[in-house]
Amino acid sequence: MSNTSKAGMRISSLLDENSFVEIGALVSARSTDFNLKQVDAPSDGVITGYGLIDGKLVYVYSQDASVLNGTVGEMHARKIANLYDMALKMGAPIVALLDSAGLRLQEATDALDAMASIYNKQAMASGVIPQIAAVFGNCGGGLAISASMADFTFVEEKNGKLFVNTPNALEGNYTEKCDTASAENVCEAGVATAKGDEDYILASIRELVSILPSNNDSSEDYLETEDDLNRVCAGIEGCVGDTAILISQIADDNNFVEIKADWAQGMVTGFIRLNGNTVGVVANRTEMYGEDGKIAKKFDSVLCPGCCEKATQFVNFCDAFSIPVLTFTNVTGFKATKEAEKKMAKAAAKLTFAFANATVAKVNVIIGKAYGSAYTAMNSKAIGCDITIAWPNAEIGTMDAKMAAKIMYAGEAADVVDAKAAEYAALQNNVVSAAKRGYVDQIVEPCDTRKYVIGAFEMLFTKLEDRPAKKHGTI
Repeated sequence: MSNTSKAGMRISSLLDENSFVEIGALVSARSTDFNLKQVDAPSDGVITGYGLIDGKLVYVYSQDASVLNGTVGEMHARKIANLYDMALKMGAPIVALLDSAGLRLQEATDALDAMASIYNKQAMASGVIPQIAAVFGNCGGGLAISASMADFTFVEEKNGKLFVNTPNALEGNYTEKCDTASAENVCEAGVATAKGDEDYILASIRELVSILPSNNDSSEDYLETEDDLNRVCAGIEGCVGDTAILISQIADDNNFVEIKADWAQGMVTGFIRLNGNTVGVVANRTEMYGEDGKIAKKFDSVLCPGCCEKATQFVNFCDAFSIPVLTFTNVTGFKATKEAEKKMAKAAAKLTFAFANATVAKVNVIIGKAYGSAYTAMNSKAIGCDITIAWPNAEIGTMDAKMAAKIMYAGEAADVVDAKAAEYAALQNNVVSAAKRGYVDQIVEPCDTRKYVIGAFEMLFTKLEDRPAKKHGTI
């Protein structure tokens, strides 16, 4: 491996020191079209091999933009495909470090077929081994499909460009007006996982590989922890709004790896460890604090299409890799705008299906309001949640008590409506009423959330759940 090339240096920075072993270093392009044979193409523009991250085996390829602009040709793709075959056999994650001008035009249909062969390998690996991609330069056209087929995709904030069509190719647009290929744009659209400088991205990949299982049949993600399993999380009830903070409070060593933080921020998704075991977390969010400790953004306590899609993708990943799912619920309904309504029903249906379809251990903590169909979509007991925990002040029902009273007692005097609303809240929305009907398993004080959640997952560790025989669902 050429340690002096950017492609080689990225691999060295990503992996444990001196752990990289290169495969196929002598492979080079063999096409003779357009005098390509006369061009020196060491490693055919991509460095491939394997190494370690925190002692865990990973396979990695890094495109070298200094060789034929990192373009994908027949042998370039064959090296990547071979790496996928090895990663699948060994059950190890694969990391793609991308910096390419796309298809190699000199190889024409050979290059097109080569790119498609990579798609096929990615499809076969999906749900079997984690796939992580990082874009450091151009990643356009067909290569953007490959980057987006990864489970997690990072984009370097200054030079990274992820696009199917360049901004200038879009009618009425140009790069200066709206850089649709920029890291900021693709992260806010949910296409990419996160943005940052090169060091941040490589560190984030290491963190992900460390917390994720190596494959869908692995249990090696357990990590010994010295954090007290019964640790009291004092003041955690003050984090109901910004659940990203709440999640970090209950996590081992307060470590929370948030996923797609820039997209659909009314929903929080990410990974934590509880008693050393990796757990995926999904939570509604109504507030977001800035670095100055002040509220930077506020969100309605509703599900929007983007929030549903974000949670759906995350739950599907967790289920594929047997990662337990923990949810924190605080939702009153669905976003009610003309634009949201176009996608709302289908997005909510996919979220409901994702939770119902997941066979992993599932625990739900109701920390605020849990109203109507939006609540049932958020990992409710009715669609398969194993253990439902609620804080004492939580509210569970069809809708806000005042609104329900207005509907049921339309035309009545205001004092009558108020009295009936109070009565409705006490009888129907009260968390104790839900517990008496078996819809809530435990009512716990907020500060004790960590130990009860850990206890629930410990109990559910050996969970097995049969499903009807079928190829796959269609929702």
